Amino acid sequence: MMDLVKGQQVDDAIATLELLPSPWAKEIGKVVQSAAANAENNMLMDRRQLKISQIFANQSKPAKRFRPRARGRVGRITKPFSHITVIVDELGEEN
Repeated sequence: MMDLVKGQQVDDAIATLELLPSPWAKEIGKVVQSAAANAENNMLMDRRQLKISQIFANQSKPAKRFRPRARGRVGRITKPFSHITVIVDELGEEN
C-alpha cells in the first residue's frame, strides 16, 4: 500500500488512499495529510507542489501487558506497534 503512493504528488496520493477499502489506507492517508500540513506550515512549501519522496514503516517497541491465568500465574501479552514515516519534497523545475 505504501509502495502504491511512493513518488506521487500529495493530492493524488490522498485521493488514491481514499478509494482503497483497507482500514490501513485511512491511517496512512492521515499521516500523509499531516506531513503535507507540516511542510506547508513549518517549511512554507506550496501544497500543490509537494511530492512523497519516501514513505516507510518501522517496527516500534511492543507494549507488554499481563493477563491472569490459572493457579495464580500470569500470561504475558505483547502488542506490536509500528511507526509510519512520510517524507515530502517540493517538485523541482524539471520542465
